[in-house]
Amino acid sequence: MELYQFSSITVLVLLAAFYGGTYFLTTLIKEEQEDADAFMVSNQRIGYGMGAASMTATWIWAASFYAAATSGYEYGISGPLHYGLWGALMILFIYPFGRRFRNLAPKAHTLGELIHARHGSSSQLILAFSNVLGSIISLMVNFTAAGALVAVLSPLSFQTGIVIAGVGVLSYTLWSGFRASVFTDFAQLIALMGIAIVIIPAVLFAMGGPSVMLDGFKNMSAQQVDFFSTDAILNQGAPFFIAVLAYAIGNQTISQRLFAVNEKHIKSTFVTATLGYGAIVIGLGMIGLMALTLGVEPLNGVNNNLIPQMVSSYLPPFFIGLFFILVIGSLSSTADSDLSALSAIVMADIYGKNLAKGKVDPKRMLFIGRLTMVAATMIGIILASYSFDILVMLVFVGALWGAIVFPVIASCYWDKITNFAFTSAVVVGLVLFLLARSSLLPMDGAIGLSFELLACIGAGVVIGLMAFGFFGKWAGFIAGTLAALAMTYYATGFLREYTVLLSSLVAYGASTLVCVGVSLFNKERFDFDLINERVSHYDTRNEVLPKVKQGLRPAHAHSSSQANS
Repeated sequence: MELYQFSSITVLVLLAAFYGGTYFLTTLIKEEQEDADAFMVSNQRIGYGMGAASMTATWIWAASFYAAATSGYEYGISGPLHYGLWGALMILFIYPFGRRFRNLAPKAHTLGELIHARHGSSSQLILAFSNVLGSIISLMVNFTAAGALVAVLSPLSFQTGIVIAGVGVLSYTLWSGFRASVFTDFAQLIALMGIAIVIIPAVLFAMGGPSVMLDGFKNMSAQQVDFFSTDAILNQGAPFFIAVLAYAIGNQTISQRLFAVNEKHIKSTFVTATLGYGAIVIGLGMIGLMALTLGVEPLNGVNNNLIPQMVSSYLPPFFIGLFFILVIGSLSSTADSDLSALSAIVMADIYGKNLAKGKVDPKRMLFIGRLTMVAATMIGIILASYSFDILVMLVFVGALWGAIVFPVIASCYWDKITNFAFTSAVVVGLVLFLLARSSLLPMDGAIGLSFELLACIGAGVVIGLMAFGFFGKWAGFIAGTLAALAMTYYATGFLREYTVLLSSLVAYGASTLVCVGVSLFNKERFDFDLINERVSHYDTRNEVLPKVKQGLRPAHAHSSSQANS
């Protein structure tokens, strides 16, 4: 079977229309003198609608399409939920911690700035490094998806698609940074929702309607028909559930929006984004389920071909064109967020806190931010061209972020955690993860049992943190303890057979034990009020200073900013 292909001219016109239109939108918000703080977080003035749309569009990336469909195809009726539902809930679970981050550092641009004010450079740079690595990989994944889509649906080459996507995203993000990303996210999400509402039902009815789909259930295995399939939970749901919590904490694109949204709209923004993400991604996962019920075999054995294959097989060219724009819009919205996140990290965490040495020059800071975007785009295009094993890199970053989740959150609540406790916890968690994930040690006997017990503690940490965020300390402690005990009773002896889940939980468990153990020896207490004093705005030029920023900025802000940079 061959997929439908557009002519090269048609695809170039579609890409030019999309990126040209997006660029035109950003000219509406272009400023002659850009504000460095607005370039990073829009001066904390993003409203509800823009914030929710931007959060949803950013969380939906190219991998959401292919992974959701693959989950539905491999695990049956529960597959789309095990991808879309957990991803959606993670947006919701980050909300209470986001409120705490904003209370501690209302003028922050990155989570790294908060950690720098709390612990110093080494902890901050660990977080910044993990953010940079994650954003580069995300950028590469989205450019790769663009190249693959262009190559599949037109005679144009894979590399041509990568270059066009890279240049297109950079063109509309370069001048206004985060402001452009949020502004275009809003328009892109409206288009995404409209097209998704059309595409998904169109495929369903084109293949014969719900009755044909229900008839196809007889072709599925017992596990694929079971809504509570243990196969789906242990292989897809649980590892993804663990990973996305780490992504929510460790991903600068998320924390950047936490610091950018108007504080009174944080809750409504995150609740709306949770619903929006869940609805769209679960719907996309249903296309994989449709393919399963019809007995469709993925083209060339590649599951990533499922969605384009279904769209190409059952829909006319007009709908295939809409699908093309749908995917390009989703990957572009995440790619421009990655560029904005990378520029903010380099501007604030590297230049502002470590290189400027108390002499932040806003114009130089903006230049560094834009230079970062250009460099990151080039790196993303080059890496995408090599087609590295994306899954291996994502797993590595996910583990790194898993090792920092507890140290980051606990540092914002517990005044005994030290810089050494933070860094040693991350290092130990990462090392033990690598040992488990790479099977460098035989997972049997005492070694296997030890790693399983660490993983059980890790499961308790994940559940405990979620309960703690919404219901407080004791609820978190009780829920975490019960979860760890339940895991110890039910999972020891067989958890070692699920390497991805085991290693991810080990990262949580080991980093938590080390962080708590080292911190208990600390006799000093940290004053959390110092964080607000140490994190401030950078750009105090009168020609760019908006009224709202003047209201947020204390009289000593400029000197404070310099003193603590």
